[in-house]
Amino acid sequence: MSDGTGFRGYLVIEGPIGTGKTSLARRLAQAFGADLTLEDPDENPFLERFYESRQQYALPTQLFFLFQRARQLARLKQTNLFHASHVSDFMLEKDPLFARLNLDADELRLYQQVYDKLALEVPTPDLVVYLQAPVEVTIERVRRRGTPYEQVIDRGYLEELTDAYMRFFHNYNDAPLLIINAAEINFVENDSDLATLIEQIGRIRSGRHFFNPLSEPSFQHS
Repeated sequence: MSDGTGFRGYLVIEGPIGTGKTSLARRLAQAFGADLTLEDPDENPFLERFYESRQQYALPTQLFFLFQRARQLARLKQTNLFHASHVSDFMLEKDPLFARLNLDADELRLYQQVYDKLALEVPTPDLVVYLQAPVEVTIERVRRRGTPYEQVIDRGYLEELTDAYMRFFHNYNDAPLLIINAAEINFVENDSDLATLIEQIGRIRSGRHFFNPLSEPSFQHS
């Protein structure tokens, strides 16, 4: 829940690869004095091979991430989120986006059976922040951060992933949602940008909101 100046509860930062969700999650957790749960892609032994051969390694890569995310959220569920703040850079509901993108029909049926068993009860966020950016921006950010296995990601894959996120959040209504144009704003290195975002978060009680800081900061509600 928002308290007008910060945030108390369960806050999720989401968005495609290269939008800056992990960096923002770190900064918001620090600003709010919150616990932090982050994905750990380096723990996945199949990920590097997946980027080299998507078809061959899609299923083990996807299942590893699913088990990892479900395990992390199971621990989070044991936390009393009513009396503490918690920030995460992922939500389990995004996992099927990647599965539908990467798996063939038979693999997807198997994956869905596993997902349905693991996703019975996961914590519902008090607020989801969805970061959007053009593919050109995310490609440049991926290149700039220099993670070796990410350097082979092709533009087509990022375009498909960006579209999948847009479709998902177009229909998302399980929690209050803040959609941010993250193409130009710099939450990591610019304290003023971060303070502006924290101010917006502090105003949210419910519904769907849009934050576009490209020219002058604007805040819309629908």
